[in-house]
Amino acid sequence: MLLMVSFASTLSAQDLAVLKYKGGGDWYSNPTAVPNLIKFCNANINTTMNLKPEVVEPNSTDIFQYPLLHMTGHGNVFFSDDDIENLRNYLVSGGFLHIDDNYGMEPYVTKEIEKLFPNNELIELPTNHPIFNQAFNFPNGLPKIHEHDGLPPKALGIFYEGRLVLLFTLQSDLGDGWEDPDVHNDPQDVREKALKMGANIVKYAFEN
Repeated sequence: MLLMVSFASTLSAQDLAVLKYKGGGDWYSNPTAVPNLIKFCNANINTTMNLKPEVVEPNSTDIFQYPLLHMTGHGNVFFSDDDIENLRNYLVSGGFLHIDDNYGMEPYVTKEIEKLFPNNELIELPTNHPIFNQAFNFPNGLPKIHEHDGLPPKALGIFYEGRLVLLFTLQSDLGDGWEDPDVHNDPQDVREKALKMGANIVKYAFEN
């Protein structure tokens, strides 16, 4: 059994990290996205995060150094038993996992979420959930950044003892909106919506 590590004993600063998972999916996609989000947060919501995010693996105690883990990709995701135990311990002891579907990971990652919390269902967050009104107001909930299938964006969550511990955003593609402007040629207002929603997620994870 893996050792549960306390945030109180390991957390020295408020930073986020990128989760490197197994299964063959491109966990490394959108390379400019998280650094751009960090810059935006440091400039707009008074965070002091390191500009270069660390990469951590789900079975490592390193994850307990970060109040927020970000995970994205297009394809397959697999968590081993050790990954599941360590990630669950991380989440129930105060951590937060944001999974942003970069289009195509939903059928794979939902199976792994079920392994993480077999007794907790993914629940769509109502538009009045506090995560949509942290630093910036999104009265209609999660913004639509890229069209893909043309379906409405969804923000799904796992709650543990009343606390939101996992956020799964899909049919939105926030990470694409965080990327450098010349990657997807998104209009400035679209990029701004994505960055503001990202900042809300960071602020919520750091404060709850």
